[in-house]
Amino acid sequence: MHGIPRSDEALARTYHDFAVNEAAGRSPAYERLCLAVAADTEVLGLLGALPLAKRQPNLLLGAVRLLGGPVGDYPAFRDWLLAHWPSVREQMLARSTQTNEAARCALLLPVLAALPQPLALLEVGTSAGLCLYPDRFRYRYGDRAPIGPADAPLLDCAVDGPAPVPDRLPKIVWRAGIDLNPLDVTDPADVRWLESLIWPEHHDRRERLTAAAAIAAADPPLLVRGDLNESLPELAEQAPAEATLVVFHTAVLAYLDATGVDRFAAQLAELTRRRPGTVWLSNEAPRVVPQVAARLPREAPPGRFVLAVDGRPVAFTMPHGQGIDWL
Repeated sequence: MHGIPRSDEALARTYHDFAVNEAAGRSPAYERLCLAVAADTEVLGLLGALPLAKRQPNLLLGAVRLLGGPVGDYPAFRDWLLAHWPSVREQMLARSTQTNEAARCALLLPVLAALPQPLALLEVGTSAGLCLYPDRFRYRYGDRAPIGPADAPLLDCAVDGPAPVPDRLPKIVWRAGIDLNPLDVTDPADVRWLESLIWPEHHDRRERLTAAAAIAAADPPLLVRGDLNESLPELAEQAPAEATLVVFHTAVLAYLDATGVDRFAAQLAELTRRRPGTVWLSNEAPRVVPQVAARLPREAPPGRFVLAVDGRPVAFTMPHGQGIDWL
């Protein structure tokens, strides 16, 4: 990129790509800010001094909003960021992007409802565990009639392709999750961090977070603090034997290196060998899981994830659960 030191080019591209592929059309504020960061050598220099895993746009933007910084226009954002960089840096080093979007349940539901019931759900990278409750929401896929309890929070999901829209909710008898830093929805500080990760224009997502947090607080899941590759086998053993075990994750494996992803896939294969019928449900960026990438029938649209069952791609998905394009 013109005018950007070679050492910062990859980071500048990360912010530019986030603006163009993820924020464009969804968050004008974040699109403007990230395009400007991508061209700002001073800000890129500050971010480039952080560990590689701590440089991502969502983490920077979430930390600024947690601390009350402005995100309306870039000059104000930049001035505030430079004046408060030590505090922002401290938050970015201490936290991780734990976007816990309950609307992603709408992406999982078509698969979950078709599996042998009942289900035992185990989410890796679970954050506060809000996606462990796909049986507690009401769903509307495109213009089809809603399914689920009339008094439950409504999740709207656009549909393209021959999606197997379910006519029932799954029966879930066990819910558990693993996270390096599990969040507690009864802790106001943890909820504030979750709110800070919601993009500024997404008022409906803030309302949904409040509703989903109330569901989780009323019936807390089993959340385990630990590394997903270290904690998975022991936690999976606790799942009821009579249930179909579903291990799932969304936007999590991108934070592992290639060795970690391979190890995770090997653990799922071993878990399936020991417990036949176990289902691996992944929802990640297109190239994150090699087994999935190798089986894609066509290139994923920009900014989309790939939903896969046991390594087989079944749909392209929007990252916050807004839509699904069945393959």
